[in-house]
Amino acid sequence: MSQLKTWLIEELPGLSKEQVAQLQSLGLQTTQDLLRLARSPQNIQKAAQRLNLPLRYLQKWIALADLSQLPSVGCQYCGLLLHSGIASVSQLAAAAPGRLHSQIRKLHTMTLRRADLCPTADQVVNWVREAKLVQGHSRGL
Repeated sequence: MSQLKTWLIEELPGLSKEQVAQLQSLGLQTTQDLLRLARSPQNIQKAAQRLNLPLRYLQKWIALADLSQLPSVGCQYCGLLLHSGIASVSQLAAAAPGRLHSQIRKLHTMTLRRADLCPTADQVVNWVREAKLVQGHSRGL
């Protein structure tokens, strides 16, 4: 099984420098720090209040951190997966690769107008396979 990846907060897509600084002010330096915060809904709520941010921002960043820990996804594709409707490793593990690739291709083509930059079907199959391995490993299989 491949090693789960940890990233610095500033490597996650879509966070402004100000948002990164806000998270760092709470001691959140890495994606693992965000995932530890996510273990308690109360902690997420408290962090959102301390940062004076909508709860959905933290939830989005936690989803990105979760997806980014898969080495084949990383920070490069976690945002694309999130915008395609996949918000966690467990959702990715349950996804049908063919359908997911179709969704990603459609989103990619609509937003970038470049289907050639879309991840391949084989990459999507690998993401789902890796997510299943992580799920099985976390259940002790």
